[in-house]
Amino acid sequence: MELDNDQIRRYSRHLILPEVGLAGQKKICSTSVLCIGAGGLGSPIAMYLAAAGIGRIGIVDFDTVDFSNLQRQIIHGTSDVGRPKAQSAKETIQGINPTCDVVIHNTRLSSENALEIIAGYDIVVDGTDNFPTRYLTNDACVLLKKPNVYGSIFRFDGQASVFAPHLGGPCYRCLYPEPPPPGMVPSCAEGGVLGVLPGIVGCIQATEILKLAIGKGTPLVGRLMTFDALAMKFHELKLRRDPQCPICGDHPTIKALIDYDQFCGIPDAPAVPAANPDEVTVQEMKLALDNPKLGIKVLDVRDPDEYDIAHVKGVPLIPLGELPQRFTELDPNQQYYIHCKSGIRSMKALKFLREQGFKYLKNVKGGIDAWSDEIDHSVPRY
Repeated sequence: MELDNDQIRRYSRHLILPEVGLAGQKKICSTSVLCIGAGGLGSPIAMYLAAAGIGRIGIVDFDTVDFSNLQRQIIHGTSDVGRPKAQSAKETIQGINPTCDVVIHNTRLSSENALEIIAGYDIVVDGTDNFPTRYLTNDACVLLKKPNVYGSIFRFDGQASVFAPHLGGPCYRCLYPEPPPPGMVPSCAEGGVLGVLPGIVGCIQATEILKLAIGKGTPLVGRLMTFDALAMKFHELKLRRDPQCPICGDHPTIKALIDYDQFCGIPDAPAVPAANPDEVTVQEMKLALDNPKLGIKVLDVRDPDEYDIAHVKGVPLIPLGELPQRFTELDPNQQYYIHCKSGIRSMKALKFLREQGFKYLKNVKGGIDAWSDEIDHSVPRY
């Protein structure tokens, strides 16, 4: 392809770099990249790739923009709340660079569609936030021999690497052979994330993509870069391909995509969800608070900072992390309804207290998030 005068002006700061030049910019403009996710990581990745001149960017995302996204997902604005993320991302990208061809895949990446979608792109960038999609992305890229530019974020920490066995490096499974048990690793919605962190990690991923496109520099193949924002420190770990890896090893046993929810221990959702005997609704929690004669007490196990943001009046706080030291403050013969933000940590608290001999415990389904949505709208959602 040839660059026109407008493109020469647009990319002039690339063209005067000896490592890029006219030939390198043509390669960038001829490269196609699939962004899996248009969230925290996908936002800076897609925006900088579009500005740099990547010719075609695919966006895989089936979610809609929420107010809580705006603190870090800078590809979306306030007016985009409620809109499909993929459509919002496309409009922002084309506003940055109208010559960029943006393809929307407004769907969930699955074992049924991953190979077909990924096959049409030169490079894949992982901006996901869940383990089933990370393993799915990895396996599809290994099978199709596509570079997988990986990134992940949590709280103040980030990671980045390039998984590419066909380029001599390891894959994601070589680093993490088994997924953690479901619920063991909290999501950003549960644990939080510094708003600028995905910008830092996402820009590193975008840098790796441009290096792969022009074939210059040393990519993060065989290296895992970690970043601690609080300490402002970067570290590097050397990675090696695992000869026993089931997908990229010497004798692979995975030769087709599998059920990744099952692999990660996530059960299939029943057509009609069965009632959990350990759970109560926020309506039942309200009934207990309104009628002290029922003899039911409510306990909040979130962190103090969350309690300061939003809490139900009159409900005491014992953070989950302090429960092993403070459970003796509770009466093992008392009935308790336990809540957190969404119901995950409160279920952990329930299981711990049962191990200490407590018998009359219920987990509040949906936690304070459901309370705000269904009972008291004046309680902030976060």
